[in-house]
Amino acid sequence: MRTKEKLESYAFEFTDTFGGEANYCWVRRGIVKARTLAGAVRMAKRELGLNGHRCRAANYGDETALYPAGSCTVLFVRWEDQSL
Repeated sequence: MRTKEKLESYAFEFTDTFGGEANYCWVRRGIVKARTLAGAVRMAKRELGLNGHRCRAANYGDETALYPAGSCTVLFVRWEDQSL
């Protein structure tokens, strides 16, 4: 029998890029609740309307960056510590 895992909070930031780097000329931020980072990425993409859009992923250890194909934007997703 599988035990229920606790939902964790993940913060996301969706912004534009300039020269391949995050520019922050505009930014959309939010928090999603998921059991895993992969689940949080799916939920953030759904909230931003990026479902079904192919993305290049880069893992930076504590943060995952998604670069949607054909778009000068980036989506950062990271675990958010709610105990602070």
